[in-house]
Amino acid sequence: MANIQQVAKKAGVSVATVSRVLNNNATVSPATRLKVETAIHELNYEPSMLGRNLRNSESRLLLVLIPSIANPFYSEIINGIQDTAISNSYHILLCETDSNPQRENIYFNMIKNKLADGAISMDPAVNMQKLNELAVYYPIIQCSEYDEGGVIPYVTIDNELAAYRAVKHLIKLGHERIALINVDEKFLFARQRRSGYEKALKEFNIPILEELIYHTEQLEFEYGTHAMRKLLQLEEKPTAVFAVSDTLAIGALKEINTCELRVPEDIAIVGFDKISFSNMTNPTLTTVSQPMYKMGCTAANMLINSIKGNKIENVILDHELVIRESTMG
Repeated sequence: MANIQQVAKKAGVSVATVSRVLNNNATVSPATRLKVETAIHELNYEPSMLGRNLRNSESRLLLVLIPSIANPFYSEIINGIQDTAISNSYHILLCETDSNPQRENIYFNMIKNKLADGAISMDPAVNMQKLNELAVYYPIIQCSEYDEGGVIPYVTIDNELAAYRAVKHLIKLGHERIALINVDEKFLFARQRRSGYEKALKEFNIPILEELIYHTEQLEFEYGTHAMRKLLQLEEKPTAVFAVSDTLAIGALKEINTCELRVPEDIAIVGFDKISFSNMTNPTLTTVSQPMYKMGCTAANMLINSIKGNKIENVILDHELVIRESTMG
């Protein structure tokens, strides 16, 4: 493969002039530019992106931190991030943190060592102190989950309002004994969605019963199944369930079907996220639709603008309650 020195020799110019042509520098005359471009074409020369990036002190690489690649919630967001990154001549590196501090440190050091230009964090369990410290010097965006008291720009939805609307929908259908399947409330979204659940119950003077609120350790399907099993053991069973993610709701639905109860006749169920699987269940799942692809595009644009040194504002995107068979009958 030809190198830049050979191009300069063939064109009869200096290496610096070839470099100026490659970087579209306006100081090169049209005649000299033509000679260099002809030499590049004849020698089939391809400039090193790594060399160019090092000279410009940029990697053109964006890190995307997620807790688990197994959760389908993240896939549409990642698609949005990737499409936006590529259209702006960036690449992404998907970083599965597994909520592991050692892994997080590896990715944070990549940014400190200029191996990546910035990061989008979607990990609700990320070390917020370290992330905030990093964000003082480097471009960082939070997507979906964010730090209420932090300084890091974020894109999300109004989780409390979305949960309130979901539970209000169940109340309007005549349900009063509505269970909540929530995850650990150390996560902001879990606290916000519980707050929406409670707000709807209070508005209709329905008592908030601790026995109807079940906390899971994680969001995977099997945790929803286990939660539903426990709720069905209550002396007075719930007539409806609001789960804070579709994965938990689908797990709960599986357990209801296993117990040969009918949805929604015996128990109605609402999920959250509108992952692709939610339209493939039997019955199909009523759920809160998050604009996941748009969220990813927005996060990537925010990060790229931050890398360019622009001031970034927080973004709250719209959500929608998608009513399907699991509450309709």
